[in-house]
Amino acid sequence: MPAKLIDGKAIAKDVKNELKKQIAELDKKGIRPGLAAVLVGDDPASHVYVRNKERACKKIGVYSEVIKKPAETTAEELSELIADLNNRSDIHGILIQSPLPSHINEMDMILKVDPLKDVDGFHPLNAGHMMLGSPIFLPCTPFGIIRMLDAIGASPRGKKVVILGRGNIVGKPLAVILMQKWEGCNATVTVCHTGTADIIGEAKQADILIAAMGRPKFVTAEMVKEGATIIDVGVNRVEDPKSAKGYYLCGDVDFDACLEKASAITPVPGGVGPMTIAMLLYNTVRAARISSSI
Repeated sequence: MPAKLIDGKAIAKDVKNELKKQIAELDKKGIRPGLAAVLVGDDPASHVYVRNKERACKKIGVYSEVIKKPAETTAEELSELIADLNNRSDIHGILIQSPLPSHINEMDMILKVDPLKDVDGFHPLNAGHMMLGSPIFLPCTPFGIIRMLDAIGASPRGKKVVILGRGNIVGKPLAVILMQKWEGCNATVTVCHTGTADIIGEAKQADILIAAMGRPKFVTAEMVKEGATIIDVGVNRVEDPKSAKGYYLCGDVDFDACLEKASAITPVPGGVGPMTIAMLLYNTVRAARISSSI
């Protein structure tokens, strides 16, 4: 029997509807959550991503400000901009869109963001709070995955979760979250990477398999345990001369091959992506509530 498709768009819509109620409450107090997205350079994927975030903000009543800077912008100029945003009372969340030009160190810029406006959850202070089990903000994609699993009733509690990929944006923080004793977590977590000796054997043990490697169709049916839940974080652009666009999008999972073996699976696109944006909005609203002592 084919796996159930996990509809990230529908789950994200539910999150946004919850946020609308909180935004209405803040509005009564004269507070409008504000998000500033800083985009440096001309990376096409970044422009699309920021535009989607801007649209999502407007739909639920979050103030959105996109600040575009040329690739030649210096680290000093970007630092001054971040300092200005830190001091603005109408901006509750600051997003520094990655990647930055090679002459700017991303971590240096993240360190300059006020941790209480770090709605990406990347600041070391927020990472530390997360590690200790007392988070201020959770990174958006891992947070979205947790909410997604909860929405479909696939609790990781007591389950074997295998994460393919140890990146700072998804793999590492997701592992930290899933091993917490929180409701909807408390899993036994294995993180696989390029140094893993038997990645197929490890993946086949997973009750929940999460692919975040950035390698098109890496996960094949032989790597999937019968009845496993598969979360595909990857979004890969693969050249295709037959396509009108000249390419097609696919995840890190061979979707068609794994569809018959899994119990539930996320599509690409339409799976994890919408959840990432929804949780960014969640964090922005939370930041507004924190700044207003609500």
